Amino acid sequence: MRQQDQIFKKPVIKSQKPNLESAAHQEKQELHRGGFKLPVSHVIHTVGPVFNFHCNPEDILRSAYKNCLSVGKANNIQYIAFPAISCGVSQYPPDEAATIAISTVKEFANDFKEVHFILFTDDIYNVWLKKAKELLQG
Repeated sequence: MRQQDQIFKKPVIKSQKPNLESAAHQEKQELHRGGFKLPVSHVIHTVGPVFNFHCNPEDILRSAYKNCLSVGKANNIQYIAFPAISCGVSQYPPDEAATIAISTVKEFANDFKEVHFILFTDDIYNVWLKKAKELLQG
């Protein structure tokens, strides 16, 4: 764990490069019990916007996080983790995505014991860390 991770209680930002497949369901979030072969009890599937394709991608991205957090809260899930939704092939700018993700999670800060961001590259990790310092310590 990087030393900077210890600065934040919520959200915790980690950089990991697991070899996992992801799935998405359009227009709704689905809760699956059992977590497939992941070491988790539930998986919430969501889909984010394609940055240069969708109208109002900010609203769609915010809704993706907010709806997942709402599903988690409704099911009494205490620990939740997110990737950088839409920052890969969907080409969402990481700085803008981090602002949306962290500010949305902040709205649910009292509803979860821990919220983690699992980020797959050092570049994305550094953007999220910088944005978390701005939004959570300012």
